[in-house]
Amino acid sequence: MAEQTFSWAYSLVDSSQVSTFLISILLIVYGSFRSLNMDLENQDKDKDGNVMSQGTFNANASNNTVCCVPGIQTIDSTQALFLPIGASVSLLVMFFFFDSVQVVFTICTAVLATIAFAFLLLPMCQYLTRPCSPQNKISFGCCGRFTAAELLSFSLSVMLVLIWVLTGHWLLMDALAMGLCVAMIAFVRLPSLKVSCLLLSGLLIYDVFWVFFSAYIFSSNVMVKVATQPADNPLDVLSRKLHLGPNVGRDVPRLSLPGKLVFPSSSGSHFSMLGIGDIVMPGLLLCFVLRYDNYKKQANGEVPGTPNTPGRMNKVSYFHCTLIGYFVGLLTATVASRIHRAAQPALLYLVPFTLLPLLTMAYLKGDLRRMWSEPFHSKAGSSRFLEV
Repeated sequence: MAEQTFSWAYSLVDSSQVSTFLISILLIVYGSFRSLNMDLENQDKDKDGNVMSQGTFNANASNNTVCCVPGIQTIDSTQALFLPIGASVSLLVMFFFFDSVQVVFTICTAVLATIAFAFLLLPMCQYLTRPCSPQNKISFGCCGRFTAAELLSFSLSVMLVLIWVLTGHWLLMDALAMGLCVAMIAFVRLPSLKVSCLLLSGLLIYDVFWVFFSAYIFSSNVMVKVATQPADNPLDVLSRKLHLGPNVGRDVPRLSLPGKLVFPSSSGSHFSMLGIGDIVMPGLLLCFVLRYDNYKKQANGEVPGTPNTPGRMNKVSYFHCTLIGYFVGLLTATVASRIHRAAQPALLYLVPFTLLPLLTMAYLKGDLRRMWSEPFHSKAGSSRFLEV
């Protein structure tokens, strides 16, 4: 009886749950540091081009160079408010018209996953090609110029996507989903705590509504159905359209799209599933606080009037505080799903456990007002940047 009562506790040490916890946290940490490194590399380039005669440069470089990074998308307040609405419309389109758009959606997803996974592989390919190949870019005409590492990472990514299309293996789908998570965390920016709160609060309402209340309106759990519905394999569709015969392209499996991470249990009886939105959206918040932690280190000499706070509080970074909150929130969501034996909106637990400790810590440190509106806006005058 006791074993049945606390079965949810035993399920927490299942291999599928442990894998979900570890991979999601590693993706957030890795994506956040990739994002920070992109900013620092462009900051160094800006510094080399704008060094003053006195050996100092404008402190606004930390903020301005972010806009100069190719492909960076910064979310403003309006976009944060309308993103949950746009996500709801997309969810309804997928729910009602999935059979009509599934092939186009699968192809678009495969293209995006190819680019994202190439971005994920790029540091490894740069390390492998550095000893044997110069970093000069090779011209491909109107397609652009690419280094050997970029070509290698893209080739490997294309190969992995093709194998996924042919086999539909869950491990390859997870690899593509990981690439999407890292790329989205690295290339999307939250400019302030205000925008972060607007975005995450809106997505919390979106997640709760479509998981808990959509069944009362649409007679089905819209979120779960869209997330778990497999799509027709494009090869199978192409074979039928071209009438290539019953044995050509007909034995390929249906594809579960890489919009989630799935991990099988040790017994193989079930899968643990976590949507990439439950990784990316809190990951954007962690990316923001990591950038702010780094900004404070660089601008230490500019803020002499910081309120006195306990020494231990100063030693804890916002990034570590929010990361611990994410872990506790994910643990709470897992326990809730096991107790209720039903799908849970993970953001219902992740958003409060990340935002509330962050807001509390920012208030105690005296940074709340600055983080809320203009966290990276430097005061008048120049300051000296410190090495990180």
